[in-house]
Amino acid sequence: MDILGLSSSQSQIGSFALVLGEQEGKRRLPIIIGGFEAQAIALEIESIKTNRPMTHDLILSIARSFHIELKEVIISDLKEGVFYSKLIMHIGNEVHEIDARPSDAVAVAVRYKAPIFTHEFILDEAGIVVNEEAEEGELSDEDVEELLAESTRSSEPAGSSEPDERLVALKNKLEEALNREDYELAARLRDEIGKLERGGK
Repeated sequence: MDILGLSSSQSQIGSFALVLGEQEGKRRLPIIIGGFEAQAIALEIESIKTNRPMTHDLILSIARSFHIELKEVIISDLKEGVFYSKLIMHIGNEVHEIDARPSDAVAVAVRYKAPIFTHEFILDEAGIVVNEEAEEGELSDEDVEELLAESTRSSEPAGSSEPDERLVALKNKLEEALNREDYELAARLRDEIGKLERGGK
């Protein structure tokens, strides 16, 4: 996976969407992360050096002092909307898998220049396909908030067509969010679409 960028949240102050993209394909994987982790990733990508080492710089220094190498990062699982990742560390001939938040794992990976991978099932479930031929449209935050609210308070009986209508509307809004590269909102919409497709479970 390539790091395509960081998109600041328009609805949650201090939140960002880390956007990963498959190298040979059009699927994008937005992951919501905090401001500190976003800053740590952005500083390294832009080759900006701080006066004193940040937390992820310290991790790199300690690891290299003990000849520990990061071979790869794997976005390994997705449970109830939460992403999980592993650092694959090598100490001589020993291989260790270290559990980590994706934001921290990526922040360390960019410092090591280590590759980032994920599983096909995660892209199938949470990946967003960018349609280059989609027409650009204006996205109303008020409309999106109302759609999200409706999807969470839905109590229609089985057989009702309204959930299907909301699903179509959410997918349209998702496409519009992608057109204007609002990946944080796209991630929220993706999660709500997933809930509706699973029957609200």
